[in-house]
Amino acid sequence: MIVRHFLQWVGTAAAGDRADATSALARAYLYSDLSADDRLAAEGAMVMLLDDPSPLVRRALAEALATSSGAPPAVIRALAGDQPDIAAIVLARSPLLLDTDLVDMVGAGDGQVAIASRPMLARPVAAAIAEVGSAEACLVLIESPTADLAVFSIDRIAERFGHLAAIREALFARNDLPAATRQGLVVKLSETLGQFVTARQWLGEARAERITREACEKTTVALAGSSERSEMRSLVRHLRDSGQLNAGLVLRALLSGNLELFEHALAELSGLPPRRVATLIHDRRGTGLRALYDKSGLPLSAFPAVHAALDAVHESGFAGDPGGATRLKRRMVERVLTRCEDAATGDVGPLLTLLRRFATEAARDEARRLCEDLVAA
Repeated sequence: MIVRHFLQWVGTAAAGDRADATSALARAYLYSDLSADDRLAAEGAMVMLLDDPSPLVRRALAEALATSSGAPPAVIRALAGDQPDIAAIVLARSPLLLDTDLVDMVGAGDGQVAIASRPMLARPVAAAIAEVGSAEACLVLIESPTADLAVFSIDRIAERFGHLAAIREALFARNDLPAATRQGLVVKLSETLGQFVTARQWLGEARAERITREACEKTTVALAGSSERSEMRSLVRHLRDSGQLNAGLVLRALLSGNLELFEHALAELSGLPPRRVATLIHDRRGTGLRALYDKSGLPLSAFPAVHAALDAVHESGFAGDPGGATRLKRRMVERVLTRCEDAATGDVGPLLTLLRRFATEAARDEARRLCEDLVAA
């Protein structure tokens, strides 16, 4: 009887009044002790209200029903296909929407941001957003503290939107960001900065490219030095797949004291097991090292520096060198540079140029640390 009076009244009432009455009807359906006939009539009335020309009425219906598992499923599904601001209410909250429903909606481009904001978002839905979602939806997903976001989904977001500053910052803030993904974001940032200074004509294209490449290599070694040992293999494989595992990076790792990165790099390039590579590297006779180096495919011109660096490691290690395994060791770099200059044969010009840049960088880092310590004291 009450629903019948409601239906008679709603045809002539103002939109605001209809919205208030609709909210009351929906709450009565959810929380009042209605008879079976009254519940059926109330559900029919809500279905009818889906066609109300005023969005105020449909919004009131969505807000009243969105969080309830007792809402009529047909009404929820219809509201999920309403205009975006109304659909977002149920897409973000309704427990009646299945993961398959949400995946389909993401694929169709509907309410992606609202879906990404759902609490406890399931992994398949998160994967769908990572694959086809907008940048805004991916940002909301990354920042969600409860979404079940797989590593491959994080990688996909980084691949698609890593050039956007907001996405990069949100990814860098995650504690579960893999080292390989973090390094890939560093590359994207370096490329963006390089393109910026080139476009402004602050640097020539060739110089900007060299500076950004060296900055990437420096950051990569620092990242490897602070990452978990379990991530080293995937990081090195990423470096090889992206074309970054070159002689300059390998030599930088060795001269920074990061023997683990150096060993994994040669293992990846040579195809030998890491344990076997470690044995050959520390063979004091040197024959195993040369065979390993040749098998890795690295340029022969860089071998004298690698050989000299390993000799220095075998003799005195890295004792007294600050910075852990993340920075070039000035003492080591200068020793290798002197030995390569004294025994220069063949085309070693590019190698000596690289070592001199390393020496300059190491000296500047050491001076900077010294000044910081003086200021702190």
